[in-house]
Amino acid sequence: MTRFGIGYDVHKLVPNRKLILGGVEIAHEFGLEAHSDGDVLIHAIIDALLGAASLGDIGQHFPMTDEFKNVSSVELLKRTCKLVAAKGYSIGNVDSIVVAQRPKLAPHIPSMRQRLAEILNVELDAISVKAKTEEGLGFTGKEQGIAAYAVAGLNQ
Repeated sequence: MTRFGIGYDVHKLVPNRKLILGGVEIAHEFGLEAHSDGDVLIHAIIDALLGAASLGDIGQHFPMTDEFKNVSSVELLKRTCKLVAAKGYSIGNVDSIVVAQRPKLAPHIPSMRQRLAEILNVELDAISVKAKTEEGLGFTGKEQGIAAYAVAGLNQ
């Protein structure tokens, strides 16, 4: 049986923060404001995995407490993989979209896919990362934030 989950996350762009997406640091004058490192792509993937396994959401497992202050989202994704495995599921694939006007993400997608495949312990072709702009519309188009969407498939 295959189960599917969907995830979404968004964070505000601010100065004096690193921009980390898909576990990869990207040179940019702004980073994402968050309790953790703000990696919206990994956060969306976490919610998709948790949803597919009927395990709730990221806030239930990793609340805004001192334990998770400035934590690497890679660590949260690794913990999520353990939760999913404990319920008897294996990861089939992840499809995702990052919505950002800038920086241009296409050059970073291969690195993001590779990093995510390593963390999730799946083949590279099981990971899809796409980048979109909103043609200057909305908060992402006005460069106020970055959003990400993800769908995950789990096998039992």
